[in-house]
Amino acid sequence: MQDELTPEQLAELKTKLLVLKQDLQNDLADSSHSTDTVELDQQSVGRLSRMDAMQMQQMALETQRRNQQQLIEVERALIQMEKGDYGYCSQCGDLINPKRLAFNPTARMCIECAS
Repeated sequence: MQDELTPEQLAELKTKLLVLKQDLQNDLADSSHSTDTVELDQQSVGRLSRMDAMQMQQMALETQRRNQQQLIEVERALIQMEKGDYGYCSQCGDLINPKRLAFNPTARMCIECAS
């Protein structure tokens, strides 16, 4: 079993999470125009261009959905930090390796339980 995260490690991870949260919120605000309804007027836009636009819209919607899900994970990790529960595996209760948290600060499980 590993030692608990140091206050410095927690502070660094919290900073990463806050930056990630701000980036995700900015991306979600910027992506709102990409998900607007595609104009179906074939007089001004050809059929293939319209299909491309519809495909781009679907990709933007999926990116937006993933960003929203990641934002939920970031907020969950920040709440866990406030409660003092951050860095523990949700399956076995052991500490998550700090290197894993440095790579993915929203990780919920240790590497053993995740595989």
